[in-house]
Order: sequence, then structure tokens, then C-alpha cells
Amino acid sequence: MPDRPLNATAASLLGFLHEGPMTGWDLVTVAEQRIGGFWSLTQSQVYRELTAMAAAGLVEAGARGRRDRQPYEITDAGRAAFAEWVARPPGAETIRFPLLLTMLFGRHLPPDRLAAFLAAHRATHAERLAGYEQAAAALPEDADAIDPYSVATLRFGLAYERAVLDWFDALPAELRDPAGPATDGPTDMITE
Repeated sequence: MPDRPLNATAASLLGFLHEGPMTGWDLVTVAEQRIGGFWSLTQSQVYRELTAMAAAGLVEAGARGRRDRQPYEITDAGRAAFAEWVARPPGAETIRFPLLLTMLFGRHLPPDRLAAFLAAHRATHAERLAGYEQAAAALPEDADAIDPYSVATLRFGLAYERAVLDWFDALPAELRDPAGPATDGPTDMITE
């Protein structure tokens, strides 16, 4: 068992290694595909955690292969540490949404700059939703029976992205398009 409790990054790597040996590169790829929408891992974090977990006896490094890639396999101690981690109550979620921080201080930006940020982020969320919808459409009819855990996670992603897009679409028009629609002719203005 490790000297300190597993962090979520190390635990997620052990979770993926339950599926079989993987190189650090494989783990980065799998993490990006499977949890990248809600949990970020960098390549340096993955390799740092693999080194620490190997030293703690949670994973075992195999022989180096092509391109000097080294596969890692979960050990019995790694399985036990993962089982302990996954049985703990999850911590509270923390929203780290950089756009919201920028939005809070948006009055300090030129309106067209904020509108550009909003448009770019909305496009990213629309693209992510399209990817989730494509994944959902590819699921077999009995997906809930086969893997209810992955399906539940995908459904959260769908609901989240739809909610975020609804938020973007409900923003005041002057935030999304500060130039606004062109007006011709006189406007009703009150003057004193």
C-alpha cells in the first residue's frame, strides 16, 4: 500500500490498467478519450504518477518495446490501493471554468473581445456535444446492461454540454454581439 492515499490522477491510471498493460503514451490517449471531457491529465502527470506508483509497488514496468515505450501492469498492491480509493466517498466537485472568471470581470474588456471569447467557447462546447451525441448514437441498444457506468458518464456529458449551450444562448444579446443589429433611421431617444 502507498504511504499516502492515492490521488485521483494515480487512481484513474490504475483504473485503466485494470484493462491490461499500457504504456504511458497509451494511458494519456485513453485518458483523453475517456475522461478528457471532465478530468484533465497531462503527459507529465501520467509519467510522474507511473514512476511514483512503480516505486510504491502499485504498478510493474515491463520491458521496453518499440520507440522505447514501456508498458506498465497493475500489481495486486495496485488493485488493493485502487479498491480502497474507489470505495471512498468522492470529494465535492469544484468548478474551474476559466470563461466564467473572465465573464465576471468582462466589463474590463472591450465588448467585441468578450464576444469573441464567448463565440469560441460556445463552438468548443457545441463540438464536444456533437462528439458525445455521436458516441451515444453508436451505443448498442443494450448498452445500459453492458456498461451502465460508462453510459451514465456519457449521459452526464450530454446533459452538461446541453446545459452549457443553453447558458450561452440565454446570455444577453449585447454580450454575444456587441455591435448588435444595424438600425436604420431615427431611434426613440429621450433627451432632456
